[in-house]
Amino acid sequence: MDGHGVTRRRLLELGGGVTAASLALAAGPAAALVQSRGGARAIGQRMPQGAELPATPPRRKRADSVGFAIVGLGGYALNQMMPRFAEAGRAHIAAIVSGNADKLARVGDAYGIPQNARYSYETFGNIASDRRVDAVYIVLPSGLHADWTVRAFAAGKHVFCEKPMALSSAECERMIAASRRANRKLMIAYRSHFEPHNLQAMELMAQSAVGRTRLLRTEQSYRMSPTSPRENWRVNRALAGGGPLEDLGIYGLQAALYLAREMPESISASTFRPAGDPRFSEIFASVASQWRFPSGAVAQLATSYDSAGTNFVHVRGTDGALIMDPATNYSGQRMRLEGRDRREIEAGDPLVQFAGQLDHLADAIRDGARIRTPGEMGLRDLRLIEAIYASAASGRTVGLKPDGTVRS
Repeated sequence: MDGHGVTRRRLLELGGGVTAASLALAAGPAAALVQSRGGARAIGQRMPQGAELPATPPRRKRADSVGFAIVGLGGYALNQMMPRFAEAGRAHIAAIVSGNADKLARVGDAYGIPQNARYSYETFGNIASDRRVDAVYIVLPSGLHADWTVRAFAAGKHVFCEKPMALSSAECERMIAASRRANRKLMIAYRSHFEPHNLQAMELMAQSAVGRTRLLRTEQSYRMSPTSPRENWRVNRALAGGGPLEDLGIYGLQAALYLAREMPESISASTFRPAGDPRFSEIFASVASQWRFPSGAVAQLATSYDSAGTNFVHVRGTDGALIMDPATNYSGQRMRLEGRDRREIEAGDPLVQFAGQLDHLADAIRDGARIRTPGEMGLRDLRLIEAIYASAASGRTVGLKPDGTVRS
């Protein structure tokens, strides 16, 4: 999920989870990553500041348009994804889910959602009999993704889940198993796979545009305003995992994989958490890792909630370099090649990435198209995140199996 610098919602009641999270952090990052959510549950929050609602409800464009139920009406849902349904050719909002009755009314009226398609978290199970809803879009804090995905599959719906897929590989496996039992699609919202510059970068690397890859560098960072785990779910371990790696850094992790076009064979990593800073009482401020690939290429990844903002991906090869800066923003992407084929590359409007995801899942549901960002991809990424934390905790390089799990 995105929308950094603004708390979308304090969406949980922790019921002792803060204490459990603090103890887990003291025990080490690998243990903390898979600790219990301490009884966290979704509750309704007031309308996010700055949320904009449409003046007129968007209309369905096709008879076979896929109806989505939006679970979680925070800033990213309201300001980024829900407005993009108007640009999608084969997807529309059929229902909304929130625990705040006032927000349900305001958002429901703005989007033309019928009264009987406005669900609370307590009545969500009734969506099973709502034939208007084909798919459920999970836009809740990361620590709730697994439980609500499983609930959606139990209701017989397809699932579009925000990244990270979950907070542990075990949760990812549970989500995939639920998808298979329900015989329903599971797609992870990795928007860069639908963004023109990143798609063009993938093609360029497949064409060996920089020669043999030698070094990849990624960094996604910004400096978070003063906050605490009770005020902002992004710094609450039960909801966010280790912190910036699962949120910002997953874009760099993804880019390293789809540009290197191979899995790493080893990872070494480090984490940093300044003492006495309420922002980082439960999560890490910064995470860095170095990967070695079977080809001999090396990737250096860094992400932080406590440094000046940046978002870049660099690939250097034997014959040139691919520079993406910014690389994975909502908009404004820029890309150039250096070396034998030096040029600026304009690939298209980055904003199409949002509606592109929606239409892609619609095509998978209606036509059986292969999902580009399936649950198995989310599982792979969580295994790599776990490897990063395991290396940082031990202070040693960890070897990896081809599926991303740590070698014993």
